[in-house]
Amino acid sequence: MAIIRFKALEEVMNRKPVKVESISDRVSDYFGSNVYSLDKMKDTLPKGVVKKVEEAIEKGMKIDRTTADTIASGMKNWAIKEGATHYTHWFQPLTGSTAEKHDAFFELTPDGEKLEKFKGSALVQQEPDASSFPNGGIRNTFEARGYTAWDPTSPAFIMETISGKTLCIPTIFVAYTGEALDFKAPLLKSLAAVDRAATAVVKEYFDKNVTKVTATLGVEQEYFLIDKALYQARPDLMLTGRTLFGHSPARGQQLDDHYFGSIPSRVQNFMIEMERESHKLGIPLSTRHNEVAPGQFECAPIFEEGNLAVDHNQLLMDVIEKVAEKHNFKALLHEKPYAGVNGSGKHNNWALSTNTGKNLLQPSSKAKENLQFLVFFVNTIKAAYEHADLLRASIASASNDHRLGANEAPPAIMSVFIGSQLTTVLDELEKSATVKIDKGDNMYMKLGIDKIPEIFLDNTDRNRTSPFAFTGNKFELRAVGSSSSCAAPMTVLNTIMADQLDQFKIAVDKLIDKGEKKEVAIISVLRKYIKDSKNIRFEGNGYGDEWVKEAKKRGLSNIKTTPQSLDAYKSKSSKELNLKHGIYSEAELEARHEIKLENYTMKIQIEGRVMGDLAINHIIPTAINYQNKLIQNAKGLMDLKVDKKVYQGTIDTITEISEHVSAIKENVHSMIEARKKANKIEDTSKQAIMYCEEVKPYFEVIRKHADKLELMVDDEDWPLVKYREMLFLR
Repeated sequence: MAIIRFKALEEVMNRKPVKVESISDRVSDYFGSNVYSLDKMKDTLPKGVVKKVEEAIEKGMKIDRTTADTIASGMKNWAIKEGATHYTHWFQPLTGSTAEKHDAFFELTPDGEKLEKFKGSALVQQEPDASSFPNGGIRNTFEARGYTAWDPTSPAFIMETISGKTLCIPTIFVAYTGEALDFKAPLLKSLAAVDRAATAVVKEYFDKNVTKVTATLGVEQEYFLIDKALYQARPDLMLTGRTLFGHSPARGQQLDDHYFGSIPSRVQNFMIEMERESHKLGIPLSTRHNEVAPGQFECAPIFEEGNLAVDHNQLLMDVIEKVAEKHNFKALLHEKPYAGVNGSGKHNNWALSTNTGKNLLQPSSKAKENLQFLVFFVNTIKAAYEHADLLRASIASASNDHRLGANEAPPAIMSVFIGSQLTTVLDELEKSATVKIDKGDNMYMKLGIDKIPEIFLDNTDRNRTSPFAFTGNKFELRAVGSSSSCAAPMTVLNTIMADQLDQFKIAVDKLIDKGEKKEVAIISVLRKYIKDSKNIRFEGNGYGDEWVKEAKKRGLSNIKTTPQSLDAYKSKSSKELNLKHGIYSEAELEARHEIKLENYTMKIQIEGRVMGDLAINHIIPTAINYQNKLIQNAKGLMDLKVDKKVYQGTIDTITEISEHVSAIKENVHSMIEARKKANKIEDTSKQAIMYCEEVKPYFEVIRKHADKLELMVDDEDWPLVKYREMLFLR
């Protein structure tokens, strides 16, 4: 193993930046070139057909089979012209990654004629094997039928590889019996729900011209890069996505010199190509920089409609990994690939926008317009307060536990940061007495709304320790893990907001029916909501022990581990919420709970197996070999009758190695026994909890002793690539 390590290091030393050929100096020349956009449809399809696609996107209208045939023909002709030979329904099963089954455009007729065919039926629906994807008990393993169905709101695109080009058609994925087996179907339902609820509020109280409200999203993606040779010399990274062993280097991120620093040449070339490939796919990346940990980077796009933003983030992760390979890197999307330095997340920047071009979470310089802002601002906070545990469950995973449970960007306690100025505004509104508005009075001054014009974008600081922070004109859900799909937390956020706005409208209408003026009724309800949800607002340091104590006093949950947090999916309130808005059926909720628990258990199980293998078959033999060298050295000195004081340190090291080796053996054995015991448990929830509480604790103990050995064993003998070699890219 040590030989492999040094060969990998030698390979890294000889790396040169991979040259990236320029397409154009202007991104606008090739942006979206691999996307079958509406503009391309207008060039290849009849006007009437394009209009039906636009209606499907804007109003959710169905596309008939005749129209689908025409679209399929135009799409096929465009794709073949661009060099595509195959097509696939691109979908997002409950694995967290994407899936695709490629079919050739090429067909043979019964009389042997060769044709390039693509029917509307193939565009609209396909039947991939559903038996091997996670289903949480919805399907039997021997039942294979499942369906993918075209989502016209997300445009088809061409994925390029060295081998060729494939037309990818974004789709939902459902079981033969109709249940959703993917992330996209529930997301689309939640987007429709928040559109309906938000449009009703805006149209009724503020602007009758609004006919649609869209949830917008901008996803900041963090990731690590490691040289491919070093990655391949670390079995734990290859098999689990994170390093299970490794002593912290003398220098890590203490100096903060990597953050926003000069981008290494090899990395910059990778970023240039990754951005270019993303832009061709219509992903509007606009930002790139070094993150705080060595070897960590971030990219971020411009805001998009929620469904498209989620698709683009899934696609972006794929592009990052593929382009990294070309540049002799391996992209690490795991939330915590290295202990002792910051992990990675993806910050979901969420807002609501009307079809008239207004961001409903944008404060205004006009008092009257700020009443609308307050409605959506306060209702978002109230929604987060009422369903904090469900939000926490939506971002739970074995890998994200390393960030949330360890109080790292952000903590596991769901709280909302709004900044000092908006806190003052809400506190003033809460304290203000209800007023009667007489004719001729300045209504907004009497209501306290005149205070809000002082608020402008970026007039408050950002709190990086808050899981859910208001950042000027949007809310930023920072708790999502870097490897996770954004769809699950965004589905929850859209749904709880839809439900909250429904309740708000009912409460306001009741007061109006009793004779209250509209504006007074709105403020009265908002004042109640401000008071009711006050406990979730927190402006301080989310990492501090004081906040843990304070949160407990406020009745806020602090669920640090995944198995316990997932219970929120099965709660009565969660079931009522999702059934009411048609997001999930009870069977689908149960399935997701089951799948997430199984995924957690399997990941911990794999980590335990890899850890045991590396400890027993690599680390211990290396330590014993080095110990034998020390024994020979000590024996030689004894034979020479050298004073024992001279080699007492060597004897102490020999003894210490034996102690660490014995501790590793003992704890690996105990971990295996705990795993065997957990594997006998049939209840999925109890099994996951046992893996969490009885198996996982051994990991840190085994690692501690192995990392001590790393410091003791001769560097030339140590088998695993070290942190100092992995973190600082050359």
